[in-house]
This record gives sequence, C-alpha cells and structure tokens, in this order.
Amino acid sequence: QVQLVESGGGLVQSGGSLRLSCAASGGTFSTFRMAWFRQAPGKEREFVATISRSGGSTSYADSVKGRFTISRDNAKNTVYLEMNSLEPEDTAGYYCAARGSWYSGNYYSTGAYDYWGQGTQVTVSS
Repeated sequence: QVQLVESGGGLVQSGGSLRLSCAASGGTFSTFRMAWFRQAPGKEREFVATISRSGGSTSYADSVKGRFTISRDNAKNTVYLEMNSLEPEDTAGYYCAARGSWYSGNYYSTGAYDYWGQGTQVTVSS
C-alpha cells in the first residue's frame, strides 16, 4: 500500500556530497516516522538516520554524525538525506524506511519499520 522510491545515488569522490530523496505515496506521510538505512555487500543493513513525524527530532548513527543531515518536507511527501564529506566507507545501498503506526521499541533497528524502498546505490571513490 505504501510505496517508497529513493533517488539521488551515484558515484562521488572522497570528500564529496550527495543528496538522496525518498518519495512516499499510498499513505499519510505526515504520520510516518522515516529513516535511512544502508547495506554493503555481505553486511547487515545498518541504521543511518531517523526523523520524527513532524521533523522536529532527528537521530544519527555515530559514524555519520556531523556529516549527514536527514530532513523531510511533508508538503512534498519526501524525506531527504544530505551527505557531506563522504568517505569510501560510506559506499552502500541506501534504503528509505517508514513506520506508519505506534511502535514502542528501538527506532534504530530495521524491525521498527513497515515499509522499504528499493534502494539507491552510493559509491565513494578512494
């Protein structure tokens, strides 16, 4: 029912920047907690950032604090991930996730989210 479509990935040099977008449809976007996760080959999908329904609260993985910024535009049903000072270690598929109902658990875990996008690849050259 809810569909998430990521865009904006690509190949960048170390130290460069990218802005990812995730467009949501099929639900009431303003009621969704949103998050970004990433997954490199052979590794578990890991938390990157999350944002509250209103956009008033954000949280980040330690590995990206100070470099990445999550934001949302509820009028456009879109969540963004601005990535600066990219490093080769940031290379991964980046996935948008949404939670549309109350959840009392850990929002940093994949299990907190009901819906997932198809992913967009980010590759940072060394």
